[in-house]
Amino acid sequence: MTFIRCLCSALLSTLLLSASFPASAEEFVLRPSDTIQLKIGGVPANDAKAVTGEYVVDGQGYISLPNLGRIKIAGLTLSAAQTVVETGYRSHDIYTRPTITIAMGTVHHWVNVGGAVKTPQKIAYKPDLTVLTSIDSAGGFSSFADQERVRLLRADEVMIIDTKKIRANPSLDIPLEPGDRVEVPQEEPPLVGGRN
Repeated sequence: MTFIRCLCSALLSTLLLSASFPASAEEFVLRPSDTIQLKIGGVPANDAKAVTGEYVVDGQGYISLPNLGRIKIAGLTLSAAQTVVETGYRSHDIYTRPTITIAMGTVHHWVNVGGAVKTPQKIAYKPDLTVLTSIDSAGGFSSFADQERVRLLRADEVMIIDTKKIRANPSLDIPLEPGDRVEVPQEEPPLVGGRN
């Protein structure tokens, strides 16, 4: 009878943990600089409190977890990363029945599109999102947009993009990543009589 109670308790814990994260329609592949939210169940309460939290995937693709150390998750889907972490805790005899739930951190679920577009907004990230499709999703360019100097901001990098060249050759369109920002500047007013 105790075994059945333990099994029911573990199942209930797993259901409660999975219900606390919103279901994702897309299965993301983790990359360096991604932020994840990790929850652990099936362990003592103090350990669950210590392990549960937000983690950033470092430049080599690792996260550093309490009692386990560094574990590589870049290149894995969320469900594969959950399995790797659970297996890590089990194989090192740290926990016997851990249940891991991983979700993307909220900061990386969106792409921001602003500046001289008709409806500046946050756009939900999808793997096929590009610079032009994100601008189209924001209502397209406003009548004052400088389409030749669109800025793509990614982490510490800034790219200047000529979207007129992309329209002429769609293969030049740049795929976006979660957390990117697309900023469309306004055109400089033409010089009139030698003055602005």
